[in-house]
Amino acid sequence: MLFNSWQFGLFLPVVFGIYWAVPNKYRWVLLFAASYYFYMSWNIKYVVLILFTTIISYISALMIEKYPDRPKLKRIILFLTLVSCLGVLFVFKYFNFFSESIVNLAGIFSIQLHPVTLKLLLPVGISFYTFQTLSYVIDVYRGNVKAERHFGIYATFISFFPQLVAGPIERTSNLLPQIKGEHSFNYNQATYGLKLMAWGFFKKLCIADNFAVYADRVFNDIYSYKGFSLILVTFLFTIQIYCDFSGYSDIARGTAKLFGIELMENFKSPYFSASIKEFWSRWHISLSTWFRDYVYIPLGGNRVSKARHYMNLLITFIISGLWHGSNWTFIIWGAVHGFAQIIENALTRRKDYRGFEWAVRVLFTFTFCMFAWIFFRVQNFTEAVYVFTNMFDGIESTVAYLHDGFNSIGLDRYTLAILCVMSLYDYFSREKDVIAAVTENRHSFIRYAFNFGLITLILFFRAIRNTEFVYFQF
Repeated sequence: MLFNSWQFGLFLPVVFGIYWAVPNKYRWVLLFAASYYFYMSWNIKYVVLILFTTIISYISALMIEKYPDRPKLKRIILFLTLVSCLGVLFVFKYFNFFSESIVNLAGIFSIQLHPVTLKLLLPVGISFYTFQTLSYVIDVYRGNVKAERHFGIYATFISFFPQLVAGPIERTSNLLPQIKGEHSFNYNQATYGLKLMAWGFFKKLCIADNFAVYADRVFNDIYSYKGFSLILVTFLFTIQIYCDFSGYSDIARGTAKLFGIELMENFKSPYFSASIKEFWSRWHISLSTWFRDYVYIPLGGNRVSKARHYMNLLITFIISGLWHGSNWTFIIWGAVHGFAQIIENALTRRKDYRGFEWAVRVLFTFTFCMFAWIFFRVQNFTEAVYVFTNMFDGIESTVAYLHDGFNSIGLDRYTLAILCVMSLYDYFSREKDVIAAVTENRHSFIRYAFNFGLITLILFFRAIRNTEFVYFQF
C-alpha cells in the first residue's frame, strides 16, 4: 500500500478514527492489526518473514536478559540472533549477487562455475525492519534497554506501519515506550502532522515524480545521450532521490503524529551541508547513526590509530553501500563517500564556516554528492564509466553544449519553479522548524493561506504518473 494511493487515503482515516475511539489499553492491538494489514497488502506471503524476525529477536532478548552473569552465553545468543536475522536478509537480498560475483571471480582465473540463483522477490522493507530488530537485541545485550515482555507490543514496535517499509529506523528507547504509553488526542500535534504529511506529498508528487520522468528516460537509455544532458539528468536525479525519500519520511512522521507518536527526524537540509561529514549527519539520519553506533564505534571508531580510524570509516561506508543494494555500484558509491570522509578528515581542521566560504563549500559538497549519485542510479559500472567520460562531450562550444543539453531533456520551466520552493524551505529549515514558524501562533489568515497554498501547489504541479518510493527497493 503506497502512501500516495487511494487505498491509503481510505485506510488512514479509518485507523485514525478507531484508534482514538477505543480505550488506550487496546490501541496497540489496533496498531498491530493495521500494521500487519498494511504490510500484507504488498505480498501476504512475506508477512512470515517479518513475523519470524520478530519472534527470534523477542525470544533472544528475553534469554539475554535472563542470564546477566553469563557473558559467554549472552554472546552466543546474540551471535545466533545476528546470523538468523541477517541470514534471512542475505538469502532474499544478497544471495544471487554473491553467487554471481563468485562465478565472475572464478572466471578471471579460468575456473568455470555455474551460478546458483534464487527466483525470489525482495520483500519490501526487509532491510529496515531487520536493522530495527537487531538494534533492539544489541541494546538489550549492552544493557541500554530492558527486554519487552509483552510480545504484542513488541511486534507492534517492529511493524509500526508509518515507518515499516522505509524508515526511519527507530531506536527502542524512542519508539517502544510510545507504543506502550498512554496518549491523549492533541489537536496541535495532529494538525502539525497533517501539514508535515502535505509537505511530504508535495516533495514526492510534485518534485520527485516529475523529475523521475526525466531521470528514467535518460538512465534507461543512457547510451543515447551525451554532453550536458548527462550532467543535467544527474542533477535531476539528485533532487529526485532526496525529495522522494525525505518526502516519505515526512509523510511517515506526520502520520505517526496523528496517533500521538513522535518519530525521529530523518533528513535535515542535507544539500546545504558544508562537508561530507555534515552531509551524513543530515541525510538518512536514522541509518547513518545506526551504522555509527552498531558498526563504526564497535570497530573502534576514532579511538584508535589514525590508519585504523580511516579503515573503520571506509569499512562502515562500504557496508552502508551494500545495505542499499546488491550491486557493485552501490559498494563503489559507499566507498567513494568513505574515501571522501577520510580525505576531508585528514585535510580539514575547521568546522565553522560563514558567508562566502560556507556557500563555496556547500556548492562543492553538493557537486560531489551529485556525481556520486551516478553510481547509485546506473545499472552497472560500465554505464557509470560512460556517463563520466561523455558528460563533457562538446563543452568546447559552451552555448551549444548547454542548449543541446536542455533541449534533449525537454525540461519544463515550471518544474524548476517548484524546485525553488523546496530549496527555500530547506535553506530556512537548517536551523528552525519552518512549518511551526509559519503556522503556529499566527493569525488564522496566515495558517489558512499556508495550507491552501500548499494544497494548491500539490494539485497544480502533481505528476501525472505516480511512482513507488525509491527506497522501497532497499
